[in-house]
Formats: sequence, structure tokens, C-alpha cells
Amino acid sequence: MREDVASLDIRDVTANWVNAAVLQSQIDDRIKALADLAHTPLFFGRLDFLHAPGAEQAEGGEGEQFYIGRRHVHDADGDPMVIDWRAPVSQPFYRASKKDPQDVGLRRRFGYTGGDLTAYEDEHLTDPGEAEQVSKLLQQEIERPRVGPMRDIVATIQPEQDEIVRGGLAGSVCVQGGPGTGKTAVGLHRVAYLLYAHRERLARTGTLVIGPNRSFLHYIEQVLPALGELEVRQATVADLVAHVEVRGTDDPAAALVKGDARMAEVLRGALRSYITMPREGIVVVRGSRRWRVPVYDLEEIVEELLARDMRYGAAREALPQRIAHAVLVQMERSGEAPDDRVQDAVARNAAVKAAVKAIWPPVDPAKLVLRLLSDAEFLAAHAGGILDEAEQKAVLWERPGRGVKSAKWSAADAVLIDEASDLVSRTHSLGHVVLDEAQDLSPMQYRAVGRRCTTGSATVLGDLAQGTTPWATRSWDEALAHLGKADAVVEELTAGFRVPREVIAYASRLLPVIAPGLAEVGSVREAPGSLSVRRVASSGLTEAVVGACVASLSQEGSIGLIAADARVPELARALDAAGLGCLSPGEETTPDVRLTLVPASLAKGLEYDYVVLDEPAAVVSGEPDERTGLRRLYVALTRAVSGLTVLHSASLPPALASTEHNG
Repeated sequence: MREDVASLDIRDVTANWVNAAVLQSQIDDRIKALADLAHTPLFFGRLDFLHAPGAEQAEGGEGEQFYIGRRHVHDADGDPMVIDWRAPVSQPFYRASKKDPQDVGLRRRFGYTGGDLTAYEDEHLTDPGEAEQVSKLLQQEIERPRVGPMRDIVATIQPEQDEIVRGGLAGSVCVQGGPGTGKTAVGLHRVAYLLYAHRERLARTGTLVIGPNRSFLHYIEQVLPALGELEVRQATVADLVAHVEVRGTDDPAAALVKGDARMAEVLRGALRSYITMPREGIVVVRGSRRWRVPVYDLEEIVEELLARDMRYGAAREALPQRIAHAVLVQMERSGEAPDDRVQDAVARNAAVKAAVKAIWPPVDPAKLVLRLLSDAEFLAAHAGGILDEAEQKAVLWERPGRGVKSAKWSAADAVLIDEASDLVSRTHSLGHVVLDEAQDLSPMQYRAVGRRCTTGSATVLGDLAQGTTPWATRSWDEALAHLGKADAVVEELTAGFRVPREVIAYASRLLPVIAPGLAEVGSVREAPGSLSVRRVASSGLTEAVVGACVASLSQEGSIGLIAADARVPELARALDAAGLGCLSPGEETTPDVRLTLVPASLAKGLEYDYVVLDEPAAVVSGEPDERTGLRRLYVALTRAVSGLTVLHSASLPPALASTEHNG
């Protein structure tokens, strides 16, 4: 298929060089999409239908057989050999069961090792004599060692995941899922499905995946290209609002207020304060004639624009045209017959331009935010009745910046500037946005994301128990309202596939403290001996951690050493002294270097076959408050796929300290 595309001769089918360049670009993209992936088979399943799909299911009808794979594959004659996993005919591979066989007589799963077909497994869904059982190949695929970036899960998608993946484009969905439930993979595969089902529409409007940090995006960046989808943009919230260089940080109190949705109301009032009602009329001179627009007519025009609640910039552009229209009405009454060119000329008249500048001056969003955060009187004038005095004091800069470029903007300030920018001119909206690790966003950050999909839909992914910011989401209903998707359907994934049952049960002891009422994840995987919790003397903690890393490296797969951020430099030196090379989060593991040193603040969303967790008490105390610290610890405890070793010298949090686990 790739060779066929590469051999296309477009010289005789293009009218000019522009068409030729566009067509060649499309051909190049197609060749990239058809790239071979090492050790990735073309198919992973087979469906034997009792009857041809779509045909009448009468007695004696002939069935049909389909191979299911990551990509559509056809032979030299164009006949399909492998069906894309996203095609409607592939759906029973994920949803058919003994109770609902969906006309499937046999479902076959194929097992591969290093790209070679090594096993297969059959389920006869309509055979009453065959008992339903858990697929061993499915279990092996889930437990396969994780070396390198995140991979696709098309061979292991579960029925409840498939329902979310194949949801329609028009509706937004929020997926609450505990550790190991596959919510990130579900979100990415939903994008791939939507691009398959609505390719033309999304090609025009665009798609975007938003992750919590660069390490996370690097970890997931190969999933969609592996499925042949190359046009999906990936970014962090910081990337979206990068109007200024972020060089400063806020204390928690300031960040909490700046992230509050009430700041949108403060900004709106501050922006409108720049509008001044006219104090005198306008005289427009055209040739020998003078046309006067009285002050009461100007006031009526301004009030009408304000009442329409337009964007500040759009209303400013409309104002000279409205004034010009008032002049044209007078011209017509006097017997003239002006056209659109005359109206445009009047709108550009010096007197009209001067009036517009005085009434509705241009406003730079960054300068507006700078003034709010620097000028106590200006802030009080527009935050009065919205923010109390303590909140106003919290957001005011102690040392105001002299200008936009010299100011030490924080991440929260950049979000405020983005809000102000949207008040001035509308933000471009995309067809679909996936927001991962959403529980950590502030209301103002939700608004920033929501602006990117006002005319499109969204897939929101997160876990309320893993919220590790002071402004972490308290409920999905509240978050979705800020996002502008209050009608989104909330789905909950409670079946865990990644984290062993022993590990997730241990971590879940924290749930009553960090997220009361949230359902505990029930892991489908038992792994006796997968959890070890050991106390060591404080003087020997670092040495014990290095020893645990050495022991873990004797196993197959990736190793993550997770520690409080403040402990990372000391552990890095100890690993180096022991001759153990290590990577930073997001860097790709290799057969030679499989150990990654992970600051606890960057662990979210990542996974490793074996995890060594250093000093839980330090992870908790590294956060501004205990609940946030315990949530950070919950994240760290749930990154392991095969085994977790916890080493501590200080006392464990009470919820975890009831018993020691050794394995």
C-alpha cells in the first residue's frame, strides 16, 4: 500500500504548482501514516460471523470472516484483508459476549512476541457447552512490560471502554477513572475513532489533546501516530495561554484567587471601564457639505452596542460603521444616493476615527491585567463586591512590573490574560478537545480550555482523588459548568487493568481522607508479592532505595523511582555513585537504561512495571496542605504495573500505617 502511494505520478493531474505542492504534501502524509511499526502486527483478532453482516439472519445463510487490526489493509486488487478496529463491523470484537453474541460464532485473539505470531485463543460465543472465561492472551497483553512510551490498547479495549470510545462527536463526555482504569488510553482512542468517523469535519475544525505537562505529552505522543493519525495537536494549558513569558510564581493564596471564576467578572468590568460615553457630537466634512451626528445619537449607538454584549474588539470595529450609517441616513434624506463605498469612506473619516478612539479605545489584554494587578484603586473599583479586601490584597503585586515585558508573570496571570484576550476578540474554536488530568485545573483554566471548543465537543478525563493543586476540582458538575459543557455525560470507569489488586487496595486506604464517597477501583489482576512496605533507619534510607532499584532492575521492564521533589538531587547523586544510569520523566527507556528518577510532582499519568517509592512522609510534607500531600502520595502509590516497593524511615500516614506489607 505504501509503495502504491509512493509510485503515484501527479505531473499530469495538477493545474499549477500550488495544486502540485498540496497534492504532494497529502501524498507524503499518507506515506507517513502507512509507516511500518517495529514489532507491531497488522492484525490482532478475527471475527467469524454466523451470517454476512447486514444480511438477513435466516437459516442456512453463509457467514463471513474478518481480521481486525490497527489499520485497514487491502491487497493489490483493493480487496480488504484487515478491517480497521474503528469500523462498525469490528465493534462485536469488543462487545460480543456469551449473553449477547451479536451473531459472532467465533472470536479469535492472536498473541505476538516481538512481532511474530506465537499463539491464538478462540471463544465460541454461541456454543452453550463452552464456559465463559477470562482471556489469558488479554491478560498477558495488559501485563506486557512497559519499555518506551505509552502504546495503543486496541487489542485490549473492554466493553465499557468501547462505549466511551465510540460515542458521537456532537456530545461531550467526562470520564472519571481511578488509577489503571485506562482513561487516558480511552480518551486518545476516542480521538482516533472520531477522526475515522468524522474525518472531513475534523480536518476542517481541528483536534487537540491537552495534557498536564511536557513529560506526559512526550509519554503519550506516539499513540495516535501508531494508529495512523498524524494531525492531532498536543499541548499543555500553559501552551494555550502563552501570551507572555512566565517567569514568576504565585503563593497558594494568590493562585487560588486568580484561578477563581469570579476573576472573569472582574476582568469584564475592568475592560468595560475603558468605554466612555460621548460628550459632544461629531461633524463630518465631505466636500462642501458638513454632516453632524448629535451627542444623543452617539449615546444611543454606544448603548445599543453595549446591550448586544459583543466582544470589545468587535464592537469597536462596528462603532465607526454605525456612526457612518447615521451620516448616510442624513445624506439620503437630503436627496443624495450614497453607496457602501461612501459609508466606508465616512467610517475612515478623521473625525469619526478620533471619536471612536475617545469613546472605545483599543485595549491590550496584557496591559489590562498588568493594571489590575498593579493598581490597588483600579482593582478595588472593579473587584468591589466580587472579591473581599483580603482576596484583593492577595492578588496585588508587591513589586509591580513597569511594563508587559518586564513584569514577572505567573502561570495564573497568563490565564487571566487569555481571558482578557477572549473578551477583546473571540478565541478560535476546534472541533474536538481532549483534556486529560482535568482534576487539577482551576475554574479559570477550565474556561481557557472551554474557549477552544465552544463550537465543538470535549472529552474530559480525570480522577477526583488525584487532584494535587489547592484549587483541585471538587465535583465534575462544577468543572463542566466552567468548561461550558454542563450537559456533558459523566461516565465512571471502576475496573482497573494496570495496577495489581494488592497495590491498589493499599493505596485506596487513603480514599476516605482524600476523596470521600469516591468508588474504589477494583483491579482485575491479582499479583501476590507485588507490594512491599519496609521501614529502615533514616541513615540508611538512601542506600536502601538504591538497593531496591538494583533489585527491581533484575526484573524485565521499566523501573520508576518516585520521590519527593526535594529528595531528587540526593537520590540522583546516589544512583550516579552506584553506577546506575537514570532518565528524566518523559525520556524514552532503552534496553540499557530502564530506570527513571521521577519527582512526585511529575508522576501523574506515568506508569512503570516496577516502582520504588522513597519516603512517603516527604511526599506528603512537600505540598502546601495535608490533603494535597496525601493525594500526591496516592498518585505515587498507583504508578506500578507489576510491583511496588515502599521504603520509609519516618512514620507513614495513619491510613497506611495499620500494617506493614512485605513481599
